Amino acid sequence: MKSYVVQTEGNDVRLMIVERDRPKPGPGEILVRLGAMSLNYHDMAVIRGDIPTADGRVPMSDGAGTVVAIGTGVTQWREGDRVLSTFFPDWADGTINIAKRRSVTGDTIDGVAAEYVVLPELSVSRQPEGWSHAQASTLPCAALTAWRAVVVEGKVKLGDWVLVQGTGGVSVFALQFARAAGARVVATSSSDKKLKAMRDLGAEICINYRTTPKWGAEAAKMTGGVDQIVEVGGPETLKESIKAARLGGHITMIGVLTGIKGEVPTAMFFQKNLHMTGVSVGSHTMQLEMIRAIEANGLHPVIDREFGFAELGDAFDHQAGQAHLGKIIVNGNEG
Repeated sequence: MKSYVVQTEGNDVRLMIVERDRPKPGPGEILVRLGAMSLNYHDMAVIRGDIPTADGRVPMSDGAGTVVAIGTGVTQWREGDRVLSTFFPDWADGTINIAKRRSVTGDTIDGVAAEYVVLPELSVSRQPEGWSHAQASTLPCAALTAWRAVVVEGKVKLGDWVLVQGTGGVSVFALQFARAAGARVVATSSSDKKLKAMRDLGAEICINYRTTPKWGAEAAKMTGGVDQIVEVGGPETLKESIKAARLGGHITMIGVLTGIKGEVPTAMFFQKNLHMTGVSVGSHTMQLEMIRAIEANGLHPVIDREFGFAELGDAFDHQAGQAHLGKIIVNGNEG
């Protein structure tokens, strides 16, 4: 079977495709034929070497496929079931701790970028009813991060204002979840074309941060203060998010697209009595709760473009160009 691996030689990190024997599931494991996988910023950081990983690591955290064999003792799944990976396979429920986040799919342990992958039966979830593998593969990282940011930590409610930054997978899902909860959405982007697409998805206020660099003050003026902000940029956008927030508002810090450190207007932060929560994806239970909400509300992911299994490198190039809206998919070779 074909599998991708990340090979490292000194500072040189390369994504390669290799031939390997098809694995067999052991006790408590299932063999999954990959149907599709989706790209996340985390995956790009791994294949670029920004996140160091073991030589020969199979990348990619988010994959959906079909169970084709089960190991002894497996009770949760049968051959033919359609399943979905989890980002933190050891985080079943409850609050996060070191043990629960030690294993990261496609990072500290092998990921799903192979024609066949063996996974522990308790580390996967079901797919939403009626969804394709491509649609389902968008959920484990981006969608679950947005779900936790908006619903679990943000506790968004009817009539709240939610601000999302950019048009990547997390931000689009955050918009969808916010609208499903009856919230109103502010979207920011440097592209008027993308802002139109976000408006079509339900964003009520759209701000081009290139033409309106002080977008935080503009958002606050237009809304009276934003209740919940999904912060994906990091240090270069956080100060504007603080300006945008209402007194007592909440910021979920989920991204570092502009870097990993920077200045924070601390006086404004405490004067506005803000709350900020760091969010790194979520638990297995959160994933199941999200899937039930998706089904109940008839939501579907926004897919920007689909690539073939042999085109993973091209898919990452497309992601690096930052022209996409929503999720980028790489389909498997499922027959």
